[in-house]
Amino acid sequence: MAQNILQLVNDQRAFFRTHKTIDPHFRIEYLKKLRTAIRAHEADIAAALKADLGKSENEAFMCEIGLTLTELTHQIRHAAKWSRGRRCSTHLANFPAASFTVPEPYGVVLVMSPWNYPFMLTMEPVIGAIAAGNCCVIKPSAYSPATSAVIRTIISEVFPPEYAVVVEGGRAENTELLNQHFNYIFFTGSVNVGRKVLEKAAQHITPVTLELGGKSPCIIDETANIPLAAARVVFGKYLNCGQTCVAPDYVLIDRKVKDAFLAEVRRQIRKMFGDEALANQDYGRIINRRHFDRLLGLIDETKLFHGGRSDAETLRIEPTVLTDVTPDDDVMQEEIFGPIMPVIAFDTIDEAEAFISERDKPLALYLFTSDKATEARFLRWVPFGGGCINDTIVHLASTELTFGGVGQSGMGSYHGKKSFETFSHEKSILKKFTWLDLPFRYQPYTKTALRLMKMLLK
Repeated sequence: MAQNILQLVNDQRAFFRTHKTIDPHFRIEYLKKLRTAIRAHEADIAAALKADLGKSENEAFMCEIGLTLTELTHQIRHAAKWSRGRRCSTHLANFPAASFTVPEPYGVVLVMSPWNYPFMLTMEPVIGAIAAGNCCVIKPSAYSPATSAVIRTIISEVFPPEYAVVVEGGRAENTELLNQHFNYIFFTGSVNVGRKVLEKAAQHITPVTLELGGKSPCIIDETANIPLAAARVVFGKYLNCGQTCVAPDYVLIDRKVKDAFLAEVRRQIRKMFGDEALANQDYGRIINRRHFDRLLGLIDETKLFHGGRSDAETLRIEPTVLTDVTPDDDVMQEEIFGPIMPVIAFDTIDEAEAFISERDKPLALYLFTSDKATEARFLRWVPFGGGCINDTIVHLASTELTFGGVGQSGMGSYHGKKSFETFSHEKSILKKFTWLDLPFRYQPYTKTALRLMKMLLK
């Protein structure tokens, strides 16, 4: 295995040195082929997502296939323009000269993806890597084998292995890949594994993007539109059975509107998933038994407001709501990553802000309010990766908005142009003209030269 992986990386290095991927038109042609292949395999992708996670056809297209195609089209339209670089102004001290930047691909990059959105979170960074001119080794998650197999099929149909290739497998393959010297590593997954990726990358001083997670808060103040807030929180929380890195992990709500919100949440759960969510074939399931058992351990029966039932055979847990939750409860000690919504009441917005600021910086934050001052204070003072005002998770759907974490929730970002930039090194160039050479920088130094420098360098 080690020799095979080393050979794959060496073959990609050799292909990169042919300079074929430097031509943006070469990259775009392959991105177009990739788009055609994804469309041709749309039914296979949906079936694989159903097998791995129980996703409905609608959810598979809305959250994975459709978003991937949107990103592909955006990169195809703009990659040539982004590849040209840009001109910059030149300081008078460098007269006569011109300044400009040239984006160059890193070389051979590794993309490691998670199981919760196994198609989209694999393909979107790969698209950015190819658009920027890199060769790419792709490692999908072993926890979503059906989707990994479809990704392997698509990539092998479109790309020669020396350009882009899929490596399947589990921990052994992950370890061997991380032992290689890549020019860039893009990892999406848990904080614990992210730390190991960073440690391995440091051995080769390899730049990385880490897309991690954490406990993303949802704040609802007394001015919020409660029925709308409940609908959008229920949508964001229970999408993919809560297995979304930017799902609202817990709700902080003004005590004055808590009861109204909880009643509306219960109504929205029944409206969206039916009275028997465990029998709803569009609801999805938990990825495996280990995660299923972990989630059941977070449900405190004494604080159960809604749901809580489960089916070990189908690995399903009802949309669940816990109320009167405290910061010391088990459900507040780790990222939930499942269909359990803890609700914590506050009396002042200061309390809510302090509660969030005292904890690790979250990947996402959601604020439901009609108060402009409250909106401004959270945007200005509370650190988080990205988020929404009066909605949840839909900021991910925009190619014009970058996506990424901060602190414990990750480093680096991507989507749209930022994906191209993430997988590119921007070379800064000063081109000095030769028809004039100002002498004041050379020795012997004079007082006249010093006066000129003081005029120019300020």
